[in-house]
Amino acid sequence: MSLPPRTGRPSPEFNRPETDVPPAVTPASTYRLQLRPEFTFGHARAVVPYLASLGVTHLHLSPVLEAVPGSTHGYDVTDHTRVRTELGGEDGLRALAAEARSHGLALVLDIVPNHMALPAPLRLNRPLWEVAREGPGSPYARWFDIDWEAGGGQLLLPVLAEPLDPGSIEVGKAAEAGEAEEAGEPTEAGGGGDRAVLRIGELEFPLREGTAGLEPAALLAAQWYRPACWREARTGLNYRRFFTISELIGVRVEDPEVFAVTHAKVLELVRDGVVEGLRIDHVDGLADPAGYLRRLREAVGADCWVVVEKILAREERLAPGWPVAGTTGYEALYRVDGVLTDPAGAARLDARFRGATGQPRWERTAAAGAREVLTGDLAAELATLERLAGPELALAVRELLIAYPVYRPYPGDPELSPEALERAAAEAGAAPVAGVRELLLREPAFAARFAQTSAALRAKSLEDRAFYRYAPLLSATEVGGDPGAPAVTVAEFHAYCAERERLWPRSGTVLTTHDTKRSADVRARISALSQDPDSVPEPAGADPQLAWVAWQTAFGLGADGSPGERRERLSEALLKAVREAALHTTWTEQDPAYEATVPGYLPAAAPEPSGPLAAAARANLLGAALLHLAVPGVPEVYQGAETEYRALVDPDNRRPAVFPREALARLDAGAAPSGTAEEKLALTAALLRLRRSEPGLFAGYAPLLARGPAAEHCVAFARSAGLVAVATRLSHRLAGAGGWRNTALPLPPGRWRRLALLGPAHGAPEAPYEGEVPLAALLGGASPVAVLLREDADPV
Repeated sequence: MSLPPRTGRPSPEFNRPETDVPPAVTPASTYRLQLRPEFTFGHARAVVPYLASLGVTHLHLSPVLEAVPGSTHGYDVTDHTRVRTELGGEDGLRALAAEARSHGLALVLDIVPNHMALPAPLRLNRPLWEVAREGPGSPYARWFDIDWEAGGGQLLLPVLAEPLDPGSIEVGKAAEAGEAEEAGEPTEAGGGGDRAVLRIGELEFPLREGTAGLEPAALLAAQWYRPACWREARTGLNYRRFFTISELIGVRVEDPEVFAVTHAKVLELVRDGVVEGLRIDHVDGLADPAGYLRRLREAVGADCWVVVEKILAREERLAPGWPVAGTTGYEALYRVDGVLTDPAGAARLDARFRGATGQPRWERTAAAGAREVLTGDLAAELATLERLAGPELALAVRELLIAYPVYRPYPGDPELSPEALERAAAEAGAAPVAGVRELLLREPAFAARFAQTSAALRAKSLEDRAFYRYAPLLSATEVGGDPGAPAVTVAEFHAYCAERERLWPRSGTVLTTHDTKRSADVRARISALSQDPDSVPEPAGADPQLAWVAWQTAFGLGADGSPGERRERLSEALLKAVREAALHTTWTEQDPAYEATVPGYLPAAAPEPSGPLAAAARANLLGAALLHLAVPGVPEVYQGAETEYRALVDPDNRRPAVFPREALARLDAGAAPSGTAEEKLALTAALLRLRRSEPGLFAGYAPLLARGPAAEHCVAFARSAGLVAVATRLSHRLAGAGGWRNTALPLPPGRWRRLALLGPAHGAPEAPYEGEVPLAALLGGASPVAVLLREDADPV
């Protein structure tokens, strides 16, 4: 088949000497690479030529700073001053940047300002080791949100597998003398000049100066920390953490000195031109996101492309004053998935699911999850807020957190919807609720901690609890989604895209990430069920909720991989699902007998769609890919997702990537795509290359509305004056109603020809289109999507 050229006309930003620092560049697209010890900077260098041929302009790297040894994700940072040795170190990163630039590509880094690891061994985190050794007097104490008063003057370290046995405590030399000297352990009198540590089993902790000779009980009491069983974290934790993960301790980057130290290496890489863009992980975890982003923007300059990982509720909008290009794009994911979901069928599935399982409606499920998580997993965080607010306002603090409709408020803006205020007041009283709102305005420290707890609560109770319980349509239970309202109308989709082009045209757009519970192509198959709800079987077995989840999960994955591998992947995903749902078993209170029954709920054979449902799954997959790459924003392709990519929740979605080099080479040589996977690859390459060679085509946004009896089945829009994108929606229903019939799409003025997306086998017509085009001609036959280029505006 014929695809657009690999390079096209070079954009001006790529016509520069290799030694120059890059000027301002908005990526035409990004490609996410998950780095790990098995996939280093060297491995990434090897795929640069392929990724350049695919058409991307920027490589988006997962975190690259020093992390816990063996980490498969890099979000457990241990040292902000060094590039991770296991990935190839700074030399490896700079070599990757040079290789990328030689192919016209640049780098975007994922950075983690909110937290760092509380690792074992503890000395890997030098600042935290110093705090444990020197207490609140340490110059590093300002790095972490530690409530020394709540801990009785000691930092709780919930790192032990069992409650501490004082008889297991030893004082001795560090296991690695060199490491001990580097970490700066104190030399005790009479110790022969050796660095001494407190040892519990294989774990080592620093000794407070002058305490080595004490008896065990006194020795423990004299330290600035208290080693404890991991279970104590739920109620006794006295440091801010990432969500409910006690192994990740929050960092106070709102402190200018902490910001300077933790960002020095990243800023050096930006200044040196190694990096052109930054993704800010979990911006809602910060005390003052707006202040942090202003400081970051001042440090990186106006030219650096910066997006934030920020989960926006359906009616929420990004703060207009933030100096960023936008978000990473979960709100776009919701609209793309939603416009391809049948509202009537989703409602039928909802009713069937609740009838079979007894699960309450979504709003009650979400509220119950929030109450459970706040009073259970986040009990320590709640206790801190209640203590700060005082006993008279404690209940109102709890109820406002539960009622809050979005992830978090921001300093100086503690506004709530009237419905949320009413819900909180009904439980805690109007006067106490008003008192908490006043406290949020009057006390910045309380407001920041309330907001940070709210963000953790929303993430944990929605993404990791309610989404696993409420499963009428699993494709809707995605980060940024709304399982209670999974469908988006065409009008709503157009309104969102037009607003995005007007306000945040450089924002990110994602469909699959390292955090999505199911990849876009798994969700495309599942969402097709909304068009044929009767194809979902009645749940069988003692646990109908699990049976429902198991069948849809197996349907979404389909016959991907060998039967044994597929069953193992499904079993692992289901085990995670039941533990997160916390209906019968949890991560901390496991029920082995129940968990042993989980694999038995999987169907014996992989469920596969047939007939119109199979066509609907394909149309959803290709339609989502087209919309993702054509709507306003900067699309990101997750590693391997340029072709059909079926993945479940992590760690399944972080498996080593498979890059379809050979398939792309065959397509470039003129072969027709073989199957849906290569169709998606052909479509992705065509649009990525077009975005790179002719970025001006992807400016502006104008909805195009079809006319005729099947108009609701068409999603079409124009970008600039030279590009039109068209996708089929709800194709199963369309076929059942008799097809396109005399439905037509009015095109903007000009002569338009089809871009060959899916290959010559689908017979793109020779003659150009003008005026009103019958959709039966444009989207009939085997092509559920189309891109049209105006002849006098397209030089490709």
